[in-house]
Amino acid sequence: MGKLNEDAKALLGRPIHGWVTTVRPDGSLHSTVVWVDVDGDDVVFNTAVGRAKERHLRADPRVSVSVLDPQDAFHLVSVSGTAELELEGADEVIDRLAGKYLGVETYPYRQPGERRVTVRVRPERVVYNAGS
Repeated sequence: MGKLNEDAKALLGRPIHGWVTTVRPDGSLHSTVVWVDVDGDDVVFNTAVGRAKERHLRADPRVSVSVLDPQDAFHLVSVSGTAELELEGADEVIDRLAGKYLGVETYPYRQPGERRVTVRVRPERVVYNAGS
């Protein structure tokens, strides 16, 4: 089992865009840019029900989340694990992420009828590089 150290948590806690890689049904990989955060020892991000990330993770919960420090190309964290999808509390999580990344109280891009889902990644493998 992997574990995030405090420095990795601090990097994930900064408003730096990350990228998530999921597995498509044909086995190919799908990477997208996301807002990320830390919740205890887990990495979390949020998406909408029906989007590619959510569909892929329901079929195959393997996932990787990575963040690269824009001031130091060697300061990074990459977390691989199994995703857990959580509908309960997902609206609050996207609002919290909007605060972190946009400085607003509520997520401004919500679409009518959209249902949010939080993806919780319990680290199984962690790669952390403190940078140069």
